[in-house]
Amino acid sequence: MSNPPATAHTEEEALGKVYDWRLIRRLMGYLRPYGPLVIVSVVALIGHSLLQIAGPYLTKVVIDRYLNPQAVSSPLDPYLSPERFTGLSQVALLYLAALVLSFFFQYVETYVMQYTGQKVMFDLRRGIFDHLQRLDISYYDRAPVGRLVTRVTTDVDVLNELFAAGVVAIFGDLFTLAFIAATMIALSPALTLASISIAPLVMGVTFLFRRAVRDANRRIRVAIARINAYLQEHVTGMTVVQLFNHEGKSCRKFARINADHRDAFKDAILAHSLFYPAIEWLGTLALVVLLVYGGSRVLSGTLTIGVLVAFMQYSLRVFRPIQDLGEKFNILQSAMASAERIFKLLDTPAKIQASPRPAASPDGDTGIEFQNVRFAYGGEDWVLRDVNFQVSPGETVALVGHTGAGKTTILSLLLRFYDVTQGRILVGGVDVRDYDPVELRRRFGVVLQDPYLFSGTIATNIRLGTETIPDERIEEAAEEVNLGDFIRSLPGGFEEEVRERGNSLSTGQKQLINFARALAHNPHFLILDEATSSVDTETEFRVRAAVNRMVSGRTSIVVAHRLSTVQRADRILVMHKGRLRESGTHQELLAKRGIYWKLYQLQYKDQEVAG
Repeated sequence: MSNPPATAHTEEEALGKVYDWRLIRRLMGYLRPYGPLVIVSVVALIGHSLLQIAGPYLTKVVIDRYLNPQAVSSPLDPYLSPERFTGLSQVALLYLAALVLSFFFQYVETYVMQYTGQKVMFDLRRGIFDHLQRLDISYYDRAPVGRLVTRVTTDVDVLNELFAAGVVAIFGDLFTLAFIAATMIALSPALTLASISIAPLVMGVTFLFRRAVRDANRRIRVAIARINAYLQEHVTGMTVVQLFNHEGKSCRKFARINADHRDAFKDAILAHSLFYPAIEWLGTLALVVLLVYGGSRVLSGTLTIGVLVAFMQYSLRVFRPIQDLGEKFNILQSAMASAERIFKLLDTPAKIQASPRPAASPDGDTGIEFQNVRFAYGGEDWVLRDVNFQVSPGETVALVGHTGAGKTTILSLLLRFYDVTQGRILVGGVDVRDYDPVELRRRFGVVLQDPYLFSGTIATNIRLGTETIPDERIEEAAEEVNLGDFIRSLPGGFEEEVRERGNSLSTGQKQLINFARALAHNPHFLILDEATSSVDTETEFRVRAAVNRMVSGRTSIVVAHRLSTVQRADRILVMHKGRLRESGTHQELLAKRGIYWKLYQLQYKDQEVAG
């Protein structure tokens, strides 16, 4: 079997600008279908931001109008005057109403945006998964699985934070700051200037925080991707790890990767632990400035106590959105890196594309023809060189040869997992590149060397999403591949649960299920790629009998190392170093005493030694 050259595993790069408006506009496009929900959220957010100015202002009214000693004619007057009591009660009710409305608006804004965020994440994850299924096999030859899992899980979760608690909330903080600033200026421009005197310090602290968090977040994302990739690789290969006593080395390497993640998080935690106390301290400093300057003006009679108290409350409320903006910046930074990686994946074009005007699938029995086919995975390292052969309708052709001769590459080109570098492959007289790949592959039933089963039941693994296959056809396919007795012996029969990758079944049982899957779909063409190489001798006899029934009347290509499984083929093609060197029946090739004869002799001697 020929494989494309492996590419070196490179670390995930931290790409992107601090703010990339191109990415932001593209992300906002995912919100477009949910525009009404966003409008509701923005209206609720503006209402909540407006109500932030109500509390301090009502406090000012109470102090200046009802609690100011200069407005009281006698010490008992505030408690005995019905007018004053009524005014206090009305202001208290207004304050309570403002709190209730603020709670309602905040609830609506939070719920609607969280709900919208989940809708967007559903669309985004579905889009990524759909795109992954459309990408050609060559992409997966070089893309670590763990990194792709990170795109669908961790990176999408980061964007969920952006949609649910980032984009709209940033506008909320800005609205709150604008409304409070406007109210403060209306009450006292001079006191407003005193309040913002420490703004340069706030901006400096925020700038340092942004820079530290940006670097830490990017390191965190890189470390998470490495952890996912390492876990996927080693959990999948756990049998090999334990067989070769590699647990200690694997654990130490994972510890180093995990330590990078921990250290990056420690730096982010340090930045947060310094930023928030610093903002709190600066807020307290602003109160001190207000007390000194505002208190002097109260004593001089140029400012009321109510205005000073309102300013102190507004100052506290100003620093809360500033803190929130720091957190939102953190979310935005992470989202930019995640968005760039996600869109880089989504923008990766599939090299195997359907023709703009795909040819119709031919009806009835058709043949296959390779014309001067040459192929290289990269450069001019040719895997196939000038391969020419035909498979007539209903004929069974076997491909044999040493490992790396190009047998499996021929099948990959026929199924259009890759496109030929030179030459043509015809199915029914039409170039495979002129077919829709989905329709082309629908005509083939394929059984691979490594049987693969999905979580579910035996029936769902045979049907594999083709709901038009009736239960009767599934049972017939199982009987034809000598699997019926085994399935009936199971407690659940065809509804017996299959664990991940079919780990509850033997290799031979899994392979027979794969045979039943191919047969149940009633394909025009049948491809068996080393389908018996991973089963025991007893199962091989059962599989061989099933193969004989399956290929009968079908155009079939069988790849095999064991020459005993292909002796009854109508024709045997012998591949050697990417070239088709011999062609004929079993007896004809033996009579030539060429490559096939040498392969046969070698296997015969091996069997004698084994015997």
